[in-house]
Amino acid sequence: MLDDEKHGHGNNPLTLAGSMYAVSAPSKKVVKPANEWNHTKIVLKGNHLEHWLNGEKVCEAEIGSEDWNARVGKSKWAKVAGYAKEPKGKIDLQDHGNKVEFKNIKILILK
Repeated sequence: MLDDEKHGHGNNPLTLAGSMYAVSAPSKKVVKPANEWNHTKIVLKGNHLEHWLNGEKVCEAEIGSEDWNARVGKSKWAKVAGYAKEPKGKIDLQDHGNKVEFKNIKILILK
């Protein structure tokens, strides 16, 4: 989470709010301004990954595809051995040194 308008990473499409960070830029900019709540939904079914922001699908990828592997290979994650390789794991909520708040976090297992 970062403020696209004020944070230095906001000038790189691959690190904008709504991106698959450093891997894929959002298809459209639907982030709300700082100090307003955004709603995000991340859906992973098998290897199909979608990121929704404020009701709009902004990123979509197939983990392990040629496109995915090429994007990861050009990213900061290229040297992270297990990046997106484990079917289960932990969720990390990250900020970039500024105040950030989260609410109503839900994790559902899709069947």
